[in-house]
Amino acid sequence: GDVGDVWFCALAQTAGRGRRGRAWSSMHGNLAASLLVVPDSDPAVSATLGFVAGVALHHALTSIVPAERIALKWPNDVLGDGSKLCGMLLEAQKLSDGRMAVAIGIGVNVVATPDGLPYAAASLKGMGIETDAATVFGALSDAWVDAYESWDRGRGVDAVLDQWRVAAAGIGGEIAVSQDGSVVRGIFETIDQAGRLIVRASDNSRIAITAGDVHFGTAASHRSS
Repeated sequence: GDVGDVWFCALAQTAGRGRRGRAWSSMHGNLAASLLVVPDSDPAVSATLGFVAGVALHHALTSIVPAERIALKWPNDVLGDGSKLCGMLLEAQKLSDGRMAVAIGIGVNVVATPDGLPYAAASLKGMGIETDAATVFGALSDAWVDAYESWDRGRGVDAVLDQWRVAAAGIGGEIAVSQDGSVVRGIFETIDQAGRLIVRASDNSRIAITAGDVHFGTAASHRSS
């Protein structure tokens, strides 16, 4: 019954939930922010709110960090100098009136990176950027308003996806996408209007992917060998 549109933020997180229900914690000084929205839009279109969040977070960070150091990684990460700087997680629930309530969680490594990660991670402090979580959140909340208004209950999704593509890492390069034990390899061609990643395979076929773990460049080549 919550109508949403209120941000909840924390400087530390000890019992968070990551992808696939995994346990997650965030070190003190980093930003953990969550927002519930209940848009008056088609539930299928509401799934593209992840790209709205990505565009908003990219705009926020490039107001603090030189733009060439920040890139979006499909489907829900932001890279700083090529390593994971931020993550986003969306959870949705259909309401009795047919609308979709979407909880959007965003984490930014402001001062430190978690230990024991299986991938390269970055923090703003480690990148030489002196700022704090409050400053990052102020930029994010402002950028969210602009991105959400551009999305316009799904009517502006094409414009949002265009902005996402411009900021994306890896388009045009080698890619490997892991999906439940299998790997799809090829060239990262684009994302389509539904937000699916399009891979051009070696036989020139186009493969549309809705979810998976993405690896670029030399990592993609190594994983395909």
